[in-house]
Amino acid sequence: MGCGAMLEHLTARLSGVIKRIRGEARLTEANVQEALREVRLALLEADVALPVVKAFLERVKEKALGQEVIGSLTPGQAFVGVVHEELRALMGGEAGELRVEVRPPAVVLLAGLQGAGKTTTAGKLAKWLREQKRRRVLTVSTDVYRPAAIEQLAQVTAAAEADWFPSRADETPLTIAEKALAEAKRRLYDVLIVDTAGRLAVDEEMMAEIQALHTVLQPHETLFVLDAMLGQDAVQSARAFAEALPLTGVILTKLDGDARGGAALSVRFVTGAPIKFVGVGEKLGGLEPFSPERMAGRILGMGDIVGLVEAARREVDAEKAKALARKIEAGKGFDLNDFRDQIVQLRKMGGMNALLDKLPASMAQWVGQIPAGADDRMIRRLQGIIDSMTPEERAHPEIIKARRKQRIAAGAGVTVQEVNRLLRQFDETQRLMRQLGKGGLNRLLRGMGGRWGRFPGRG
Repeated sequence: MGCGAMLEHLTARLSGVIKRIRGEARLTEANVQEALREVRLALLEADVALPVVKAFLERVKEKALGQEVIGSLTPGQAFVGVVHEELRALMGGEAGELRVEVRPPAVVLLAGLQGAGKTTTAGKLAKWLREQKRRRVLTVSTDVYRPAAIEQLAQVTAAAEADWFPSRADETPLTIAEKALAEAKRRLYDVLIVDTAGRLAVDEEMMAEIQALHTVLQPHETLFVLDAMLGQDAVQSARAFAEALPLTGVILTKLDGDARGGAALSVRFVTGAPIKFVGVGEKLGGLEPFSPERMAGRILGMGDIVGLVEAARREVDAEKAKALARKIEAGKGFDLNDFRDQIVQLRKMGGMNALLDKLPASMAQWVGQIPAGADDRMIRRLQGIIDSMTPEERAHPEIIKARRKQRIAAGAGVTVQEVNRLLRQFDETQRLMRQLGKGGLNRLLRGMGGRWGRFPGRG
């Protein structure tokens, strides 16, 4: 879940609360009340709905008061345990599964306001179902009001390598839906995704139309697509849709934007429907199943190592990784071709920001020594510099002297200083690989252990 910008301030505020309560002999009413005042401010600043904040704080207070320190736990850790558990419960407790294990076709109806990202989400969901669930997917647009909407769905569906059912602006939404459902049944599709029209605000006409579509299609999933950037407005629209439709789930979009996080924490409480997916960025791969447990951990600065491992498993080329491991074990040199492969894998996993976003707060601060701006643009630039080298230079970086650096810099459209910086980064990585190649993994881990002890924020 790429939500670093969204949660950064909330995480910082909550981390401060934990630090202040650490060191007390036990959790008392006085120190719990003080901590809860800070938590309340942090949640309200994050645009969490007031009724949600009140209910959340009451549950935390009830569980935290009088809780004694257990074993080696400090009061701060005990308190963060209570807050973590209640954050998870607030967002639904367990992860909400998408119900497609039904007699085909499983119908997924997407509802939401205009601009929430429904059409892009339809493409992302088609790609996820095809790749993760091995389903044959058909998409259709019933948005006959925006001329570009139907064509946009056709494009994102093609990019997702799913199938698209053509519709026309002179047809009615109900006619389109009936035809698409008949086609999905006739051609034995596993899933039919129906993209619907939105408005800039909730109105009766839109609600009547989506209710009629629901009646005709009898969908197995009715998902509300919610723009996390809208804060309290998003929660109000979610309530209106939940009153009009039997929502089975929510998809939160734009979680990588400068949102404050209130929608993620409020929407389950307000609608009763679980968050099933979060959308990050415009790329079709940017859709992830939502985990309340892991989101709660992210909010409290615990990171999402599980998500990081899943991203690695999904994107990293296992054969290349094995080949590199064999090469290192054999004591053969780690060259710029290998370095480039690592850069490409990092880009596939969403870039440096996505990586840092999933690390625990303490580790992210340590890795934060990486220069500011170490994002996907920088990674692309590094890749471009290596691509400007000859095969001989990539295999033998030691031959890259002043004149070659000038040629490489000109070819990549960068300065010689940037070429030097890449070569320094490569040298550091190469030294690390030599340590591994000499059986120095245990020494390396011991060294990391020493560094771990100096991580900021570790208590």
